[in-house]
Amino acid sequence: MDRLTAAKVFVDVAYSGSFTATADRLEMSRPMVTRYIETMEDWLQTRLLHRTTRKISLTTAGERCLAEVEQWLQAAESLTFVSRDAGALSGKIRLAASMSFSHSQLIPAITGFMAEHPKVEIDIDLQDTTSDLIAERIDLAIRIAANPDPSLIGKPIGRCASVLVASPAYLAASPAVVSPEDLAQQRCLGYKNFEQHVWHLKRGDEHTSVNVQCQLTANEATTLLEAARHGAGIAMQPTYLANSLIQQGHLTAVLPEWQPNDMAIYALYPSRKHLSPTVRALIDYLDAYFQVSRW
Repeated sequence: MDRLTAAKVFVDVAYSGSFTATADRLEMSRPMVTRYIETMEDWLQTRLLHRTTRKISLTTAGERCLAEVEQWLQAAESLTFVSRDAGALSGKIRLAASMSFSHSQLIPAITGFMAEHPKVEIDIDLQDTTSDLIAERIDLAIRIAANPDPSLIGKPIGRCASVLVASPAYLAASPAVVSPEDLAQQRCLGYKNFEQHVWHLKRGDEHTSVNVQCQLTANEATTLLEAARHGAGIAMQPTYLANSLIQQGHLTAVLPEWQPNDMAIYALYPSRKHLSPTVRALIDYLDAYFQVSRW
């Protein structure tokens, strides 16, 4: 059997801890995964995995071999790129991004990249939480954050501004909001990743923080956007989602002179050492794409 594929299967199983998960991710049958692992063990003349009905784990030899096999795969991939034309990028990229950013902004960019590089395949994993990129075999994650995970390599590729919004109907039926302090008396919509809902706002050199009451929380921006549009309360939304609805009159900016803190849009990856030319090309493409204002 193909040793290169067998090595890829071994590495994937080592991180996933599941033959079934690896079979699904690599689009092969579970018996085929088993055969590839057996091929690796025959090749290296050692048992690489402990297998039980409940758990798959690395043996001591498997732990020693894993890093070496990963380096071998990286070298093999680099040799493959050397043998191709410089512009003929290929391969599969596993990309993680939030649903809201992927739907509204990332897909147009990705479509342009794939048009330039038709041999590249991209698999998008929609996530609104920080994932373990190594364990989940994610090549690249697009994240919006003030401070990204320090264990990852991050390249800022854009800025994310936010705005407070509510439906005209909600505002007509609620007490007027003329200062940030008035937000404490409003129904607000919050992200449930935070135990306390504190909105930080600025106006020129002025800064203020307001504790808000959130009757409705969610872990995903478009859900809160729809809730605001249907009159559920005031939401803090990225402008890449809210601006079009404000222009159409479906939402109204609340305290437009006060802005939430901007955040950076990062392209994050586990290691600069193992970054493939195809992933590097995608990062550079996204960086250039988002230098132009898109929202």
